[in-house]
Amino acid sequence: MKTTSSAGSNTTIRERLGLRPIINVSGTMTTLGASIIVPEAISAMAEIASQWVEMDDLQRAASAVIARLTGGEAGFITACCASGITMAIAGAMTGTNLLAIERLPDDTEGLKSEVVIQLGHIVNYGAPIDQSIRVAGAKVIPAGTVSVTQDYHVREAINERTAAALYVVAHHTVQYGMLSLEEFCEICHAKGVPVIVDAASEYDLRSFLERGADIVVYSGHKFLSGPTSGIVTGRKDLVRNAYLQNRGVARAMKVGKESIAGTMAALEAWEKRDHAGIRRREEAALNLWKDALQGIPGIGAQIIPDPTNNPLDRLQVFVHPESRFTAAGLASALAAGSPPVIVRNHEVERGHFFLDPCNLHPGEAEIVAQQLRAALTAKDRPADAMKVARKDSSGALRWPD
Repeated sequence: MKTTSSAGSNTTIRERLGLRPIINVSGTMTTLGASIIVPEAISAMAEIASQWVEMDDLQRAASAVIARLTGGEAGFITACCASGITMAIAGAMTGTNLLAIERLPDDTEGLKSEVVIQLGHIVNYGAPIDQSIRVAGAKVIPAGTVSVTQDYHVREAINERTAAALYVVAHHTVQYGMLSLEEFCEICHAKGVPVIVDAASEYDLRSFLERGADIVVYSGHKFLSGPTSGIVTGRKDLVRNAYLQNRGVARAMKVGKESIAGTMAALEAWEKRDHAGIRRREEAALNLWKDALQGIPGIGAQIIPDPTNNPLDRLQVFVHPESRFTAAGLASALAAGSPPVIVRNHEVERGHFFLDPCNLHPGEAEIVAQQLRAALTAKDRPADAMKVARKDSSGALRWPD
């Protein structure tokens, strides 16, 4: 096996570790490593790795970069978006009370400790988002129903125990019937309640604060293409309160100097990135895949926009019985191919999946097209071609075997 390492290699370290050389058309998924880290971030991480730094000062430098990019008054970098949510909520509970910070999560006596969230926003992104609330020691207060939230649902959920309200921007949420961010903020602010926005996988680094949010939390490792990290930005007092949680529950969520420096570099690279050029390459991949599927019995395809208005599209692939596959069966066949192609399969029970072009290495779009046609034009079908999508956690329970 090769033992040399190259920053541009997509296979060397995987070969050494015995890992499958997958092609990711699922998107910026944590389970697949999130994103391809930009060279600027890799360089910054390598440069700071052997250096001693005063971490609070490094975070002060990060705050300046975050404020410039997001329009927030201050910011910091943490382990991931989930930890940023917990820290922001804990900060809303404790303020700058250092003893209260040490008492969380089990002792909330004398603190506001309830967090309002629309029921249609209580999603699972690999873990339930309400757990990020509960880790802080707060109580989750759902507002509305899974299909509709009215203004009075949120208004009546707020009381003297309410510490904060959480608003989630994600394709996982119910995409209809929920209150807009503006409506949500108006109701909460009228009662003196700060609004925290989970914008983990969003391109837009400025509009959520401009639309009324007090704190916004992003992932540094998704569209920003930085190392695994979370970015907290917004009102200086609330950011400070959240940052102080490093003395308490967030100690278990601490971030290293490498991730801070890498995320700062990824943010600065974002300002200079050729977004239009990236979009053209992604559109070319989508059209290539759509053309590859034309004329195949039982298969339909359409290019659709991102549901949260990020500037990107995906290919929705419809799988009908005439193809002699189910959507779950075709996704499984592609994942078992050589090389494996991992699709965005969270809706396969509805008869479709998605192909996302945002994490491709050069030449991989063409391989995906070849794998699609090879699977669908083969004379024989795999044994599980017509399998029905099932929720099966047995694999997780076998780890690390």
